[in-house]
Parts: sequence; structure tokens; C-alpha cells
Amino acid sequence: MITIGIIIVTCITSLLCFNNEEAFNKLCLHPYVMYRRKGELFRFVTVGFVHADLGHLLFNMLTLWFFGKTMEGSVFSEVQYLFFYISALALSSVNDYVDQKNNPNYRSCGASGAVSAVLFSLVLYEPWGVVYLKFIIPIYFVLFAVFYIGYSYYMSKKGNDNIGHGAHLWGALYGIAYTLILKPESLSIFLDSIKRPPFL
Repeated sequence: MITIGIIIVTCITSLLCFNNEEAFNKLCLHPYVMYRRKGELFRFVTVGFVHADLGHLLFNMLTLWFFGKTMEGSVFSEVQYLFFYISALALSSVNDYVDQKNNPNYRSCGASGAVSAVLFSLVLYEPWGVVYLKFIIPIYFVLFAVFYIGYSYYMSKKGNDNIGHGAHLWGALYGIAYTLILKPESLSIFLDSIKRPPFL
């Protein structure tokens, strides 16, 4: 239920902000403004509820749906999962905040950091699980995770959109760390699973 709730709220907020630039600018991550207005640290969380365009929104929400519904209630309790998601939104944006706090032109948006955290958390448990790209092309979770980070790294270097691509990497690292701390047995599960690929 938490995953569905997050998706619904994110979709509604993002769709409303597509045609409302003022609302978008109040919710997105804008380090320059945040550094100078200490009361706007809420943007560390609201950044995850607005997106650059429909494609960006759909990619993040479909990824969250595939991976989040598995994590919620099985690996983490609902409370642990909700805290995980919200804290991942905030912590994955800290690096961009530090790097861009003196750049008035930099803004970013998207749930990418938290989605990446959820993705990499699940990879520890089911590296050989399968997700279907565009509902057609099957790809293993662990390979999807590598693609996700590679794409994010490439796009972060281009830096020509409002998407917080840099948050993907930090979200991934946080997802792994959070899971290993709360569920230390996840490391042995991952190592045991990765040695037994289904295609051998």
C-alpha cells in the first residue's frame, strides 16, 4: 500500500506541476535558494514528487512499482519502508546541494534517488529476478541496476535537463547501506544468489 500511495501522490503532484511552473519551482531541488533560505530544506523531500516530463515520471514510477511492491512488507515493514523511501529522497540529493549551492541556474527534480535506493536494495535479495523493459524485453534485476546507474552517470555528465541524475548513484549506495544495516543477512543472500545464475 505504501508503494501505491507514493506513486499516486507523485503522479498527481507531477502532473499538476507540468503546467504550473511556479509550483514546480517551489518544490524542486534548488540548492542556490535553499542555501540562502534555510527554511526551504523541505525541498530535499519534495524534489521526489515533481518530474521534468511525462517520460521521466513514468520511468521512475514503473521502476518503483516493479521493485517497491516486492520490498514493502516482505523485506521491510511498512514503517521501515516509508522511512527508507523518504530518507533516500533527502540523502541522495545532498551531494547536488553541496556542489550546486552557488549556482543560481541549477535545479533538479525527480524521485530517482529513492527509486534507485529501492532498486539496489532488492538486487541484494533477488539479483536474478526479471523485469520487463517496455513490458516486452526481459532483463535481470542486477543487469537493470547496472544499466540504470550507467545511464544516470552519462546523463549527469551531460547536465542539460532538470533531472537529478547524480542522485541515482547516491541513492543506490544508500539503498545498499540501509539494507545491510537493517538486514545484514542480505549480503550472504546476495553472494549466494549471484554464484548461481539461472542461465548456467
